[in-house]
Amino acid sequence: MCKHENKTCPRCHSVFECRLGDITKCPCYTVQLDNAERDFLAGSWSDCLCTSCMQALRTVFSQANNEKRLKQLFGNR
Repeated sequence: MCKHENKTCPRCHSVFECRLGDITKCPCYTVQLDNAERDFLAGSWSDCLCTSCMQALRTVFSQANNEKRLKQLFGNR
């Protein structure tokens, strides 16, 4: 039996359907995250996020990492 649950995104408060019982059809399955991105999200959010917020936070994480690398390469000029 598939378990589906309406959830509210803790970041933007939009309602979405979590499909834990059929993970390949769950919104979170459509956003590909690596382990570092997952750790970043888990450090700030304790519940499921909607697809839009996961994509936005993945971008924030990527930009922060890029800035960190640039500072390591070029220092604070």
